[in-house]
Amino acid sequence: MNTRTISIDLPSDIFLALNETESELTQRIKISLAIRLYKLQKLTIGKAAQISGLSRLQFETILSENEIPISNLTIDDVISDIEKLK
Repeated sequence: MNTRTISIDLPSDIFLALNETESELTQRIKISLAIRLYKLQKLTIGKAAQISGLSRLQFETILSENEIPISNLTIDDVISDIEKLK
């Protein structure tokens, strides 16, 4: 997988305030970004999982724990699909 690195400047005392290491905060930021982009329908669940650094199952579990649907299908979509299958 080809990757690019971005950097974010944070106050040095943020790690102390959050009681987290740099790697823990980095992971939390990646997961938060992935969730946000998924909720905005900017990324598929697979791509969002990739950004988070988690497996798809792990990412879906986090979505479920935060009461975020893992599917963007509406009732109308499901009914339409059912009609097409008849």
